[in-house]
Amino acid sequence: MKKLALAIICVFCIASCTETKKNTSEKIKGSLAQSFGKINELSVIIDNELWTGSLGDTIRKYFGAEVPGLPQEEPVFSMRQLPTEAFTGLSRRNRTFLKIQEGEESKVYVANNKYATPQLGYVITGTSQDEIMRLIQERSADMIKKYKKLEMREKQSRIKKSVEYIPQLKEKMGITLKIPSAYRIANEEDKFFWLRKDITNGDMNLMIYELPMGSIPKDSNTIAKIIKVRDSVGMLKIPTNSGKFITEEAYAPYLYETKLDDKFAFETKGTWEIKDRYMAGPFVNYVIDDVANDRQLVIEGFVLAPSVRKRNFMFELEAIIKSIKFE
Repeated sequence: MKKLALAIICVFCIASCTETKKNTSEKIKGSLAQSFGKINELSVIIDNELWTGSLGDTIRKYFGAEVPGLPQEEPVFSMRQLPTEAFTGLSRRNRTFLKIQEGEESKVYVANNKYATPQLGYVITGTSQDEIMRLIQERSADMIKKYKKLEMREKQSRIKKSVEYIPQLKEKMGITLKIPSAYRIANEEDKFFWLRKDITNGDMNLMIYELPMGSIPKDSNTIAKIIKVRDSVGMLKIPTNSGKFITEEAYAPYLYETKLDDKFAFETKGTWEIKDRYMAGPFVNYVIDDVANDRQLVIEGFVLAPSVRKRNFMFELEAIIKSIKFE
């Protein structure tokens, strides 16, 4: 009788252990893997014959549109096309993807963290190629905005892994920024900072300074006043061997309205130049209304990188700037 009881207990123990292992295995199998991919790279899942036709041209027109404010043409996303049958295994773990397919109805499906995390995918289904192109035309702006938001969070997450804490920014300017440790202080004054990062054949830069509240008002002359201020500060604070560091005169910068740390800001994107030296590059300038401190804070990123693509350099500078917190 004792042997029978012992045998029953052993059976229950084995069953319990087996069930525990099964549950653990299912939990591991059911959890999402870490996504991967280069910043601003979009996987496009579409059959080869569609990619080389008018549908592919439409995708490239919207998702490969030119980034505003760069001196050379560069696309919003670098696209990597995959045929449908190749979208398996590791290829499904790319952080962003766009899947195109024909079906019985026309719709856009959001695939959020479907195969990995963090991940954002869109599946566009249409009853015809014309229907798919219509959906792309109507929905692409919102899709791109959300793709870029995810890419910005990813870039800021990578920056956090190696942050340089600069206490002077808090002490003198009343702000904090998530700045990579590769940046150094090139010039520090009471209400002015210039930070630099060396890159191959060039550098990446941040300028931070403040203006009296109302220096840049919202009116028909806003862009002209921003240019005037940045040129006067640039000529005074950014040393050059010869020439002046100013806004490129041939093309008007792009002006937007946005918010940083819940504060209204003007966002200006354009090209700088050093007069008479044939040197130029992109800049992004933010004028932030800091009402609590009765000032407008200006923070600008600009890049010198001759003969190389600059989209991702500027994206890093924007990621740093958008991490701003007012103390």
